[in-house]
Amino acid sequence: MIQDDFREPTAQGVEDAAASIAAILPPTPLLPIEIGGVRCWAKAEVLQPVGAFKIRGAWWRLSQLSPEQRSAGVIAVSSGNHAQGVAWAARRLGIAAVIVMPADAPRVKADATRALGAQIVTYRRPGEDRDEVAAKLLEERGGTLVHAFGDPWVIEGQGSAGHEITRQLGRQPSRIVACCGGGGLAAGLALACPEAAIHVVEPHGWDMVGQSLAAGEIVRVGNDPPGTICDALQPDATKPINFGVLQGRAEPGVSVTDEEVRAAQRFAFAKLRLVVEPGGAAALAAALCGKVPLDENSVIMLTGGNVDPAAFAETISAAG
Repeated sequence: MIQDDFREPTAQGVEDAAASIAAILPPTPLLPIEIGGVRCWAKAEVLQPVGAFKIRGAWWRLSQLSPEQRSAGVIAVSSGNHAQGVAWAARRLGIAAVIVMPADAPRVKADATRALGAQIVTYRRPGEDRDEVAAKLLEERGGTLVHAFGDPWVIEGQGSAGHEITRQLGRQPSRIVACCGGGGLAAGLALACPEAAIHVVEPHGWDMVGQSLAAGEIVRVGNDPPGTICDALQPDATKPINFGVLQGRAEPGVSVTDEEVRAAQRFAFAKLRLVVEPGGAAALAAALCGKVPLDENSVIMLTGGNVDPAAFAETISAAG
């Protein structure tokens, strides 16, 4: 297995990542949105080529690999959005990619990942530890691990969204409301926008980052966690590298229910004409429910739009 010396993500690294990403991808729109009489902003990462912000961290990580590392390939763990980001970057850079995905990942995400040329290895969720599955593959095959959130380059790449927001607003936002799984995006945004309050939003029962921030130490999900439609936001725990950035920096975490998320999906479709997957709508759900404060310089992250068509049709056709 090829490994890098451990390093911390930095604000300079975020700036460098933003420049690299700007050279290959146009900025995603920053859309005006009104909630509770407050006109604020929504960052439409659903319009990325892979339908999610994950393309940012994947590109920065893979583009920084040495020639030796590129020839050995990469292995990533993901429920689908990071998988597509890694597969997209790997195809563009000519790198072989293997993705460890849960067996119950949405078919639309698995199919899109395969279409980009990546190999998929599945695991059971809950029941198997995806990091252990990836570690075994790395021992057997070699290569570089591209973790979905616990990687300094990935964190820096995700933070490039914060640089875009600042350029689009002409100033740093007062706060950013971010959908949160393991904390890669939130950590990157914290580095990119040091003057902004960072609000992490997670599914009810899977708020491991929020619980960790409250406890002052990393908390793992329980043995029998509740079900959630937010498949993209279900890591067992955050990583020390993410926790280290967010501790003492992020606002107290909040959680949202499935019904609050579905209402946010309907709102985004009706008001912004955007298709947003459940995990990608969590931040909007918290804003709509008044769980986070908003002002005219607040930005809500719409992080992914890779949703099963039938499930989405059922959601938007339901009564609000």
